[in-house]
Amino acid sequence: MQGQEMTKELLEQQKQTFAPWMAQLKQTLPEDQYDLVDRVLEFAACAHHGQFRKSGEPYITHPCAVAKILIDYGMDYETIAAALLHDVVEDTEMSREDITQRFGAVVAHLVDGVTKLDKINMVSRQERQAESLRKMLMAMVKDVRVIIIKLADRLHNMRTLYALNEEKRRRIAQETLDIYAPIAHRLGIYAIRSELEDLALKYLEPEKYEYIVSEVAKLRPRQADFLQKQMDFFKTQLTEMGIECEIEGREKHVYSIYKKMVNQGREPNEIYDLMAMRIIVNTVRDCYAALGMVHTLYKPIPGRFKDFIAMPKSNMYQSLHTTVINSAGILFEVQIRTFEMHRTAEYGVAAHWKYKEGKEDKDFDEKIAWFRDLKNIKDDEPDPEETIDVTRLDMFTDEVFVFTPKGEVITLKRGSTPIDFAYRIHSRVGDTCVGAKVNGRIVPLDTELNTGDVVQIQTRKDGHPSRDWLLIAKTNNAKNRIRGWFKREMKDENIAKGKEMLEKEAKRQGFDLYKDLFISEWLEPIFKRYTFHEMDDLYAAVGCGGVSTNQILQRLIEECQKKHKQERKAELLEKAKQAAHRANQNARTPSHGVIVKGQENMLVRMAHCCRPVPGDPIVGFITRGRGVSIHRADCSNLLSLIDQGDDRIIEVAWAEESPEGYRACLSVITLDKTGVMAEMTQILSSMGVPITSVQGHRGKNKVFHTEFEIMIQDIDQLERIIKQFQKMPYVIEAYRGTM
Repeated sequence: MQGQEMTKELLEQQKQTFAPWMAQLKQTLPEDQYDLVDRVLEFAACAHHGQFRKSGEPYITHPCAVAKILIDYGMDYETIAAALLHDVVEDTEMSREDITQRFGAVVAHLVDGVTKLDKINMVSRQERQAESLRKMLMAMVKDVRVIIIKLADRLHNMRTLYALNEEKRRRIAQETLDIYAPIAHRLGIYAIRSELEDLALKYLEPEKYEYIVSEVAKLRPRQADFLQKQMDFFKTQLTEMGIECEIEGREKHVYSIYKKMVNQGREPNEIYDLMAMRIIVNTVRDCYAALGMVHTLYKPIPGRFKDFIAMPKSNMYQSLHTTVINSAGILFEVQIRTFEMHRTAEYGVAAHWKYKEGKEDKDFDEKIAWFRDLKNIKDDEPDPEETIDVTRLDMFTDEVFVFTPKGEVITLKRGSTPIDFAYRIHSRVGDTCVGAKVNGRIVPLDTELNTGDVVQIQTRKDGHPSRDWLLIAKTNNAKNRIRGWFKREMKDENIAKGKEMLEKEAKRQGFDLYKDLFISEWLEPIFKRYTFHEMDDLYAAVGCGGVSTNQILQRLIEECQKKHKQERKAELLEKAKQAAHRANQNARTPSHGVIVKGQENMLVRMAHCCRPVPGDPIVGFITRGRGVSIHRADCSNLLSLIDQGDDRIIEVAWAEESPEGYRACLSVITLDKTGVMAEMTQILSSMGVPITSVQGHRGKNKVFHTEFEIMIQDIDQLERIIKQFQKMPYVIEAYRGTM
C-alpha cells in the first residue's frame, strides 16, 4: 500500500488542510459518526499518498472536495465517508472487503456503487453513455446516495477540467450535458445541475459563454438596482401584513440564457427574466397571501402564472411563479415558496435524504417514486444512441399534470397519452386497458394529454396490449411494460417469430444464419451484453421487438467478415512466402526488382506504409492508374486493401537480382547525449549504407527518437544494421520503422 510510506507528520499536515470543513462537520454530527469520518479521511489520505491529479495537486484533494460538496448539502455521515473513499478501490490496492472490515457494509456498498459506475468498457461513446445511464438508474433504485456522490464527483471534475487536453474537455463536457445534468435535474438538485450546465457550455461553446457572461455583467448593475427597489418595497408590504419573509434576487444561469438565445432568437438584453425576485416565507398559506399582494400591486401577465405548490414537479420542486408588469411597462418574474421548498429547490433529493435507525424514510421514497419508471431501461432497448436520447427526454422534458377521477395528480412527460397514464397508475391497469375517457368523453388511446385533464381508464379482464401501443406510448415506463407483457405472455410465439426474422434477414444479406454466423465465441459477448441465458432468450427478445435483428446480426456479420479477411490475409501471406522462393520464368525482370505474375511492363512501386525490401514476403495491389503497389504480406493495411476487392490482390515475387537499392526506415531510440547522432551516421557510412533523409525529436524522460531513411539491398542487410546499432551503449532500442 502506498500509504505505508506516509509519515505521521505528513499525514497530520495534510489533515490540517481540510480542518475547516471537518470543523463544520463536527458541529452537525454525533461524536461516533464524526470519528468514523475522521478515520476514513486518514485512511483515504494514506491510500492516495503519492498520487497526483492532472492539475498537479495531491489526489486526496479531489475526494475531499467531493465530500465538502456533500457536507454543504447536509448529507449523512455514511455518504460523506463513501465520498472520501470513492476512488480508493479503483485507484489503489484497497478492496471492497478492506472497506467493509474497517468502515462497515453500508459505506462499502456506496463505494462499490460509485466504482461500478466508472467501470464501463464498451466499444462506442454511445454504448458507454447508455451503459453508464443504465448503471446509474439501477443505482438510484438501490440507493439514491450513490448518484448523489457521483454527481458531486462529476461537479468537482468539471471545476478542474482545465487541466485536461481540449479533446478530453469537450468529450467530458458533452457527456455531462447528455447524462449528468439531466439526472441532477430529475433529482431536483438545481445547484449542481446549473453549475454542470454552465461549466459544460464553457468548454463546448467558449466564445458564446464568454459573450453571455460579458453581456450579463453590463446589464447587471441596472437590473440589480431596479430589482433591489422592488424587493425593499415588497418586504415592507409583507411586514405590514405580518408575514415573516426573506427576499432575494435570482440571476438566470448562463446555460439557461444560452438556451433562450438559441430557441427564441433573443439577445441577453431582450430576456425579461434575466433576474428574478424570490420571496421565501414560512407557510404555504403565506405563499398564497404573498401572491395576492404581488397581484394587487402589479398586473399579472396572462399565461405566465404557474402553481407548482398545488401540482409539484416530479423532481419535488414546489413554488409559485408569476410574471408581472409595473406602471413603467417593465416585466419581471416573482417566485414564492416556503423555506423548506427553497431548500428542496436547491438540493432536491439531497435535502430530503433521511436515514433513521437504518431504515429509509418511506415518505421520501414516495416523493421520488418517478425514477422507478426510468429503471426499466434494460439491455433490450433499441440501440445505445436511442436509449440516451429517449431517456434524456424522459428526464429533462416539459411536464403535464393530469388528474384521476378521484382528484389525484399524476405527472407525465409532455406528449403522453392515456396508455402512459394507465401504466403510471399500475401495470395491471395498463395491460387490461381497452379504452379511455378524458374530461368525460371517450377518446382514442393516442390522444395527447394536457395539463388539467381528468383521465379515466376503461379496463376488461381479457384485455391485453397491442404491438401498436409501442408507437403510441411516449414514456419508457409504458413501453417497457408493454414489451414485458409480450415477453411473458407470448414467449413461444416470440421465439418462433424471432428465429424467422433472424433467418430471413441473414439470408437477405447473403449469409446462412447457423453455418456462417451462429458461432459460440461470437455469440458469447452478445449473450453477456443482453443478459441472455440461452438461444430462446435471444429469439424471444428479437420476436417481441426488444432487440432488433440488426443489433444481433451486425455484430455477427462483422465477426464473420473479420474472420474471412484474416483467413484471406493468412492465405496471401503463405502464397507470398512461397513466391519469395521461386521466380516466374515467363516474366521479364523489371528495373524495380519485382516480378508480377502473368504481367509484363507493369508499373510497380513500393508502398510507403510498410517499405518492403528483398527477403520480405510481398503482395501486390492493383491501384487505380498507378500500377501495382507492393506491400509486405504482414502489412497492417492489407485488411483494408482486401475490403476494396479480392480481385485487386495479385501475386508478386522478388526478382533474383536487383540493380537498384531499396528504401527502408530505421527507427532508433537513444539517450539524449551529445555525439550520439554523429556516431550513428558514422556506423551507417562505414557499412556503405546511403542515408536519404533523417528526422528526429525529443521525447519524454530524456530520450531522443531518430528516423533514418536508408538505401539497402535486402532484408538481411537491414537486420545486420539493426544488430550493429543495438550494440551501441546509448541506444535503448533499434528496429525497422515505417516512416
